[in-house]
Amino acid sequence: MYAVIKSGGKQYCVAEGDVVRVEKLPSEVDAPVEFKDVLLVKTDEKTLIGSPLVEGASVEGVLKAQEKADKVIVFKYKKKKQYRRTRGHRQPYSEVRIEKINVG
Repeated sequence: MYAVIKSGGKQYCVAEGDVVRVEKLPSEVDAPVEFKDVLLVKTDEKTLIGSPLVEGASVEGVLKAQEKADKVIVFKYKKKKQYRRTRGHRQPYSEVRIEKINVG
């Protein structure tokens, strides 16, 4: 059984027991998290496809960590003009362990 959920403008294919990195969520570590934007649910018997969301479906999980990704270096320059700028960026993310997929 798996589901496709939407979080932070992105879509994730999740199953029970998976650990997923999503955009940072405003919750504390070890707090329960519920995703109500479920686009598709696939069970052994049937497939439920939402238009755009599956009615009554939700995915429950537990927030395991709030961390930052590896640093990405942004380097800008203009040739022959002595213009150089270097910046770094670390994107924050939340690590969620999927506990249960509920079908309405």
